[in-house]
Parts: sequence; C-alpha cells; structure tokens
Amino acid sequence: MFADIVYAMTGAPKNAGNAEPGGTGGLFYSFLPLIFIFVIFYFLLIRPQSKKAKDHKTMLENLKKGDKIITSGGIHGLIESIDADTLTIKIAENVKIKASRSAVAGIREK
Repeated sequence: MFADIVYAMTGAPKNAGNAEPGGTGGLFYSFLPLIFIFVIFYFLLIRPQSKKAKDHKTMLENLKKGDKIITSGGIHGLIESIDADTLTIKIAENVKIKASRSAVAGIREK
C-alpha cells in the first residue's frame, strides 16, 4: 500500500528514448491561453481607457474663457474665468460658482 502512494507521487513512468511531454514547450503552451486573454484585455479595455483619459486631459488643458461646459455633477454653464486649478462658471444671470478643473466632464457643442 505504501508503494502505491510513493508511485502516485512520482508521476507517470518515463518512456525510454521519447521526449518528455511536459518540457519547456509544454510550459509555453500552458501559458498561451493567459497570454491570449491579456492581449484581449489590452485591446478591449486598457487601450481604449487610456486613450479616453488622454483625450480628457487634453480637453481640460485647452479650456478657455467663454467655453460652454458640463460638469460631472450635471451643471451646464459658461466659463467666466480660469485659474490654475479652479474655474468660475456662470450658470444663470447673477449666479456664478467655482469648480475644480477636474469637475468638467465635457464641452457642450455650440
């Protein structure tokens, strides 16, 4: 009985003269599905998300006075003035608010 356990732990018997089936080629083929999944994730998730972030950063850098914007909170307004980190947004005739540059979700089309 002890011999059966030892035999089970040693693995399958090796064939004399034949190449071992689980060599370095077998290791590569076992990681091939993981590599394939990573490539799919890169092209479907990572690459588009980084492109979107780059476009948003460029849009924030190019904001100027007079642009009609929408904040991430859903407030529509017109940029009155721009500081380094904040914007003064006019949302009604006598109503102005200060918001962070990063709160801008997009520029409204004119």
